[in-house]
Amino acid sequence: MNNSYFDIYGNKVVIHFNDKVCFSTEDVLNSELFKRILTDCVAELNHKNSILLNIFLPSSPRDKNDIELLIKAFKFLSKNSADLLPALVPGSEVLLRDKHLLNDFIEYFYNYWRSLERFIVCDSAGRDLDQRPYRTFNDVVEPLSHLIRSTYRDIAENLTKQHPRIYRQVIAGAEVGVIVSNRIMNLPCGIYEKLQGIPIIRQVLLYPPLILNTPMNKRSGKFERIGQNPIELADLQKNEWLCYPAKVGPLVMLVYFHKKFFELGLSLCNLFEMADDEDLERKPDAVYIFGVPGAVLDHLAKMPTVFYDDEGNDILVGAVPGHDDFGYFGYLKKMILTLHNIKMMKMGYLPFHGALVRVVLKGNKDFTFLFMGDTGAGKSETLEAFRALGDEYIQDIVIIADDMGSLSISSDGKIIGCGTETGAFLRLDDLQPGYALGQIDRAIIMNANQVNARIILPVTTFNNLIKGHKIDFILYANNYEDIDEDHPIIDRLTTPEMAIKIFRDGTVMSKGTTTSNGIVHSYFANIFGPVQYRDVHEVLAEKYFHAFFKAGIFVGQIRTRLGLSGWERNGPKEAAKELLRIIQQPYNTF
Repeated sequence: MNNSYFDIYGNKVVIHFNDKVCFSTEDVLNSELFKRILTDCVAELNHKNSILLNIFLPSSPRDKNDIELLIKAFKFLSKNSADLLPALVPGSEVLLRDKHLLNDFIEYFYNYWRSLERFIVCDSAGRDLDQRPYRTFNDVVEPLSHLIRSTYRDIAENLTKQHPRIYRQVIAGAEVGVIVSNRIMNLPCGIYEKLQGIPIIRQVLLYPPLILNTPMNKRSGKFERIGQNPIELADLQKNEWLCYPAKVGPLVMLVYFHKKFFELGLSLCNLFEMADDEDLERKPDAVYIFGVPGAVLDHLAKMPTVFYDDEGNDILVGAVPGHDDFGYFGYLKKMILTLHNIKMMKMGYLPFHGALVRVVLKGNKDFTFLFMGDTGAGKSETLEAFRALGDEYIQDIVIIADDMGSLSISSDGKIIGCGTETGAFLRLDDLQPGYALGQIDRAIIMNANQVNARIILPVTTFNNLIKGHKIDFILYANNYEDIDEDHPIIDRLTTPEMAIKIFRDGTVMSKGTTTSNGIVHSYFANIFGPVQYRDVHEVLAEKYFHAFFKAGIFVGQIRTRLGLSGWERNGPKEAAKELLRIIQQPYNTF
């Protein structure tokens, strides 16, 4: 493949293109990448002592000579019938002793390639690829998939002399394609110059569903503030990193991720809006380097997931090591949101950990709900149940925030909410049956066969999350208490002091989404910023909770029972029913 090079890291293949590419079957079969993948495939089969290697002689060392023989045979079979192979490719007669076995090997090799996580990076340096992204993707990414499929089919058909009756148009090329730019970013001088030259992602092409298996399936601990800028310690080899410029609510963050975690970094496209060219003219609010190689961060904290508040440059800097223990999307997402929350608190906004939605009833009566609570408290699950139950009564449900956001107080005392993410990072086990399958054509699925399997889905637009919505209900998601006469499903609180205590305690029955289990407490159910800046947050919380009551907002708690055995599905469903009943009453009777 001309004007390209590749990088293999673990189960990932990254193909870099530096120019317009003209693909052909010869390009594929002559490429170093084809040879490398074939070599790795044979090595794996050799390790398994697979019968598929009986295509070679028993005495064969299965070395580079065997690989070269296979490549020559594949080149010939891509254009000609197998009957002519022995006469024109010396030594190939051994491969044809059992054509069915050779065909099984070809099928295994094709599936081996497709089992890898495959990415294409198109460099727009000196050109305008990012100004015509569809054409670039159409010229590079789409043809590669078609070419690999057709090469596989031609070889198989010329070997077996049979045409398939069923054709499956699987994604045989890259699963994700990106166009990158080497633009100079508006960063402070000094150590931040290390980041200049790392390619900035400008467009992403995704072929969902993208199925990923990451090194870790849970997050542990919180992010620690340190007194040293971690960029000073990081060795940032520019050809090993990419940058996803994320719009996180009103903020712009540059998220740099190492090639070891390419699959995680590129999954950000389903969660955060990508910054546009105008956004990149301004200085970013935060920088995050995810996957720092080596042990340079390990001494900075007990759990070296750290951030630095560069007050002199008015920029926050996060960093996480490249160890397998941190190979989980939660470390990427939650650090970004931690930096968001800190920045917003400094600006006088109150961050929240929760779901914010606007519900429009038939007849154009609408309410905006904020469900606050920790991970696994039942916020998203209750909303999905609410959506399913309310078809008869509900005109629209607009998601403003699925996980994090911030509150402000308008000049006339109204409480206004905004979100951070256009997507959602959801537990598969807690979704309504069939919901994930219905959304699979847009999904990124992680660790599907493990506990805490997750799906990343786009759920709203950037305009919906950023424009600001007046809030009518603020409910704490209580997943640990059962229902009785003294503990109704929805319980309205009567004073700011009572509400502050419940929200501050942040009690939740852990669902195993982190390494915690059982009843746990976290300050305002939000260890992502408020804990690290507790003094700042405490002042804001007092101010805002009093403003909630002054504005006449319904402040209470909703018992989802998601953490109680046997109530994982019906708990959120019953909570949704009660909420629907309440909002159907006249507003002044709440």
